[in-house]
Amino acid sequence: MLARIRAANAAAAPAAPAGPIARPYRQRGELDQARLLGLLAGRLADYRAMVRRTTADRLADEVTAALARRGARRIVIPAGLGWPAPATGVEFVPDDNLPAHLLDGCDGVITTAAVAIAETGTIVLDGSAGQGRRAITLVPDYHLCIVHARQVVALVGEALAILSPERPLTWISGPSATSDIELERVEGVHGPRTLEVILVEPRPVPAARARPRR
Repeated sequence: MLARIRAANAAAAPAAPAGPIARPYRQRGELDQARLLGLLAGRLADYRAMVRRTTADRLADEVTAALARRGARRIVIPAGLGWPAPATGVEFVPDDNLPAHLLDGCDGVITTAAVAIAETGTIVLDGSAGQGRRAITLVPDYHLCIVHARQVVALVGEALAILSPERPLTWISGPSATSDIELERVEGVHGPRTLEVILVEPRPVPAARARPRR
C-alpha cells in the first residue's frame, strides 16, 4: 500500500505554491498601559487570584507583607531570582532539583514570569532565570508571582510572538482548580491552591509645576 502511495505521489503534478494566508483577526491590543494593567488585574481577580499592585521601589516591602499575610516560613526560590531575604523568620530554599516531598514541605514558591496576557488573565512561565522548572510551581500550595508592567501584553497572539516554542511553557490562569461530576469546584488538585500576583508598575511621573510669571 505504501509503495502505491509513493508511486502516486511521484506521478502527481507538483503542488502550486500556497498564497499568503489572510489574518483578519486582531494581532495587537489597543489599550494604553494603564488600562492594560487594570484589565489584567481584573481578570486575575475573576480567576480568584490575589493581586497586589506596587512599584519597583516598594516591591521588597510588598513581598514581605505577602509572606507575612500567608504565614510562610520556608519558600522555594528558583535559580536566577536574585532575591535576598526580605523578612526575619523566612527561610529561602534554593531549588537544586529538590524532590517532590521536600517541595511539598515548603510553604510556597516565588517566581518571576515570561509574559502575562491581559485579556485572558494568563501568566506564562518559560523556565528561564527566575522561574525555574515546572515542578516548583506545581507542588507547593502557594505561588507568589512577580509580573512587571513591561511583560504585559493584550492578546494571546502577542504573547506567542514573544515566547519560544522550544522552551517548557506553563500557562497559568488563576489557582489550580477542577470540578467533579456534580460541578463542585475543588482547588489545588493540579497545582497551587493559592496564586498571588504582585504587579510591578512604573513609578508615576510627577506633574510638571507651572512656573510663575515674573
